[in-house]
Amino acid sequence: MVFKSHIDGSKHLFTPENVIDIQRYIGADIIMAFDECTPYPCEFEYAANSMRMTHRWLDRCFEQMDKTEPKYGHDQSLFPIVQGSVYPELRKQSAEYIASKTADGYAIGGLSVGEPHEDMYAMTDLVCGILPSDKPRYLMGVGTPENLLECIALGVDMFDCVMPTRNARNGQLFTRNGIINIKNKRWEDDFSPIDEDLTPGYSKAYLRHLTISKERLAAQIASAHNLSFYLWLVREARAHILTGDFSEWKSRMVKQVTTRL
Repeated sequence: MVFKSHIDGSKHLFTPENVIDIQRYIGADIIMAFDECTPYPCEFEYAANSMRMTHRWLDRCFEQMDKTEPKYGHDQSLFPIVQGSVYPELRKQSAEYIASKTADGYAIGGLSVGEPHEDMYAMTDLVCGILPSDKPRYLMGVGTPENLLECIALGVDMFDCVMPTRNARNGQLFTRNGIINIKNKRWEDDFSPIDEDLTPGYSKAYLRHLTISKERLAAQIASAHNLSFYLWLVREARAHILTGDFSEWKSRMVKQVTTRL
């Protein structure tokens, strides 16, 4: 697959083999298989052809992993990626193919690309019912605090997303009591902490002042806060799973984290 650089317009050929080599070279702990993330919406036939191509690429990725050695003295794991858009029969077929491969973990791709949350949850539920339950299941590119909680309930173990830092740069803060738009005037004279446990050293009024003034420090503080909140959220989720009351806690927490303050 040929990509055009957004920096200088130069063209670059990516293959299953050289993307494995690149990830080996940069020292990735988790190496992702080469795949195509289908857009939403897309036709069934497009999604089917893309899925089959992703499977063929996966076989080549495994072959290249077998031919090469881990870098820098530590293990490197290849995660296959389930595709299939929002078509249940394709997701089932892809998940079964991916599950047939021996890997340290398995990824679910092609979701959170514009489809309704109900479709994302349905596809995640279907796939998690097929992938090995004794290996990490990684949902790529997800998501909001609500998404994380709902997908943990479906069996997902790992996530990644730009949302905590991207939204922070635009003034959106995720807190245990709900969502704050720090640009709103209501926070102008609010000298209470952003979160007294997660970000105790900064008041809402101070962060609003920095944001309105377009100070770079605003994005740094907001980003650090949102990341702290996300880490707190998943730590709490794990604790409640271990104590056996996750479902009840999740139901309460979803309402809290989706409230707009």
